[in-house]
Amino acid sequence: MATQAQEVLIKALKLSPVERAELVEKILASFSFPDRQAIDELWAAEAEERIDAFERGEIPSRSASEVFARIERGEI
Repeated sequence: MATQAQEVLIKALKLSPVERAELVEKILASFSFPDRQAIDELWAAEAEERIDAFERGEIPSRSASEVFARIERGEI
C-alpha cells in the first residue's frame, strides 16, 4: 500500500464505527458498478419486505439512538 494510502487508513481507523461506515459507503459509491441499479433494486425490495414484516408484528424495532450506542460500544 502506498504511503499516502497508509496514512489515510491510519486516520480512518481512528474514526467512530458510524463514521467509518459512512466513509466506506462513499468510497464504494465512487466506483462504477455495472449492476449497481440491480443491487439497489434488490435492497429496496428487501427494505419493503422488512417494513411489511414489522407492520405484521414479525420483527421488533429499536430506537436509532440505541442502535448507534451499541455500534459505538462495538457490540454490533
